[in-house]
Amino acid sequence: MPNQNQIANPQSGQLPQVKGPQMNDRDYLNDCLATCKYLTDNFNIAVREASHQQLYDDMVQILNETHQSARDAFNLMFQKGWYKLEAAEQQQLQQAYQQFSGYSTQFPYH
Repeated sequence: MPNQNQIANPQSGQLPQVKGPQMNDRDYLNDCLATCKYLTDNFNIAVREASHQQLYDDMVQILNETHQSARDAFNLMFQKGWYKLEAAEQQQLQQAYQQFSGYSTQFPYH
């Protein structure tokens, strides 16, 4: 029975009902997305700390390309129904809104 709070497309076919030890298309895409997330996290650190301008420029370009690869992998997984999101409850949304609205009073400019 599908979870009412999940946001997902129906899964496209082509995946075996019983998962074996071999990687399938979903596994490869999931690995690609996980690798892109890992790379962007670490390139963010490297870019912030680069002391040489040309190195900084090159790493920013690689960072942007890696973010795009992650986005492409996410979109493909979501399109195929292999990536599910959990919808937030209205109460959670209200609590987050109140929390971050309170932070705005701490800004130097309103």
